[in-house]
Amino acid sequence: MDIDKLSSGTCAISRGLALVGDAWSALILRDASRGMTQFDQFRTSLGIAPNILSRRLKSLTEAGVLEKRRYSERPPRDEYVLTQAGRDFIPVLAAMGEWGRRYNGDGKLSHLVNEETGCPVRAVVVDESTGRPLSDLSMRLEMPDGWQPA
Repeated sequence: MDIDKLSSGTCAISRGLALVGDAWSALILRDASRGMTQFDQFRTSLGIAPNILSRRLKSLTEAGVLEKRRYSERPPRDEYVLTQAGRDFIPVLAAMGEWGRRYNGDGKLSHLVNEETGCPVRAVVVDESTGRPLSDLSMRLEMPDGWQPA
């Protein structure tokens, strides 16, 4: 897969996938949204090989969705915290979870809960201007002015 091509094309989905489009990256961001910040926390939660985790953390940091912060000089230790771009990805993860719950939801599943009310959260993606769920809208894709197929 040509990441440079994905990152620079006209498709907003491919541009997003170029930043966080693999399962490990999405799961790291899920764990970061749950308050995990340290390498060993991610490794234990995900059961991921250290070299793969290192690469994904570096990639997510370079993409601007995580920020690397030094929390100990001796020994040198860093933590990884969500940036605004990372926090803005949380609703995407929540919507993905709803889709997975609906279409692959057999067995016991975790779920989001509103901390203020204690009620389950059901993520729905809506059109900001109308408030209607995207799944209820008739939509078309418009290409940028001057776009020519390759």
